[in-house]
Amino acid sequence: MTDDVTRWLSERAVPLPTLEPGSGTADLEPLRGVLDGVRVVGLGEATHGTREFFLLKHRLLEFLVEELGFTTLAFEVSASAARAVDAYVRGGPGDPAEALAGLGFWITHTAEMLALVEWLRERNAGAARPVRFAGIDPQYPAASLAALRAFLEEAGRGPELLAPLAPLAHTRMAEGEPMDPAVEAAARRLEEHVTDLGAPGDVQEHARLVRQNADLMTRHYRHADPARTIGMARDRYLADNLDALLSEPGARVAVWAHNGHVTRGAHSGGSVPAMGRYLAERHGAAYYALALLFGQGAFRARRIRFGRVDRRRPPTAFRVPPARNDLLVEARLAAAHPGDFLVDLRGGPRPEPVAAWLRGRSHLHGYGGAVRRLTYKLTFPQTVLAEDFDGLAYVNRTTCSTPL
Repeated sequence: MTDDVTRWLSERAVPLPTLEPGSGTADLEPLRGVLDGVRVVGLGEATHGTREFFLLKHRLLEFLVEELGFTTLAFEVSASAARAVDAYVRGGPGDPAEALAGLGFWITHTAEMLALVEWLRERNAGAARPVRFAGIDPQYPAASLAALRAFLEEAGRGPELLAPLAPLAHTRMAEGEPMDPAVEAAARRLEEHVTDLGAPGDVQEHARLVRQNADLMTRHYRHADPARTIGMARDRYLADNLDALLSEPGARVAVWAHNGHVTRGAHSGGSVPAMGRYLAERHGAAYYALALLFGQGAFRARRIRFGRVDRRRPPTAFRVPPARNDLLVEARLAAAHPGDFLVDLRGGPRPEPVAAWLRGRSHLHGYGGAVRRLTYKLTFPQTVLAEDFDGLAYVNRTTCSTPL
């Protein structure tokens, strides 16, 4: 670890005195210049079950919304089910915890997420332009199928177009064998039919989401040809659905997803382009990818046992020791500043040792929604920071997110 790299990181560090939402945003002011001209901010996370990541993103959103005029919060959750949460944050009735449960992901069914939703609702009360809560994932399209059924019945059309798509309402991605390609063909016919009928825009959006989901369900999780995998299609759809949100005049979007999705590169340095790569190709410097990292501590995830995930078992706590290997980005960040901080990787002069480090291959902590019980501590996704991320947020110690 060269002194040049440590000194450069230390000089550029933006300290975070607190992670607690509602503490003001004065310490985040340096981000104003960094994000000038940015329309999409990717808020990553090294794990889906870290309490401090929820808190920090909540604080970042307070700054993005109140100070920079961001209009939309997009999530790596069901685009169909997220409409119920959006209705609530815009002042509608309902139970927010129930709406969060309906998103289909345990990762967002937390006390920390509930606090964020309640803040959005309070902030939106009386606002000239309420902040939207949007999902961008085609998974779990049951709400879209119900909306399409209602439209077809009102239009006097038979429900036979929906019959082949019924299994999509209760089938999880990558569980079991891929569905018959006829399911995707049926979804395309439905989308074309809805368009021909001149359906309202929201109905056409439901048809598009169902077609995307049908495509995912007919793909393999692993395949010799990466182009035929679920991952290849899913991240492209995440980017497509986010771009649909950007089509609104004046829209600026903060997207909440895993580091593996917001990166400007590919998943774990592999051949499957991430959502962030599509966004970077389409929007250039107007996309800013911020990775959230941690030095040590606990997080929640489902446990993989004998190659399978038992969804009947709740997520459990996993713990990671301090990063000490110089090849780990977190070890260098820990040496640069004793607490929590942000660092922008885009601007400013870079001494050659720093440029070489940013161009070189490094490793990070990174865990998905399910991890292997014994070998997870040996999981270190690869990264080339100069290519993958525009900024880093570092949390020294972490704890588990709080399930509802």
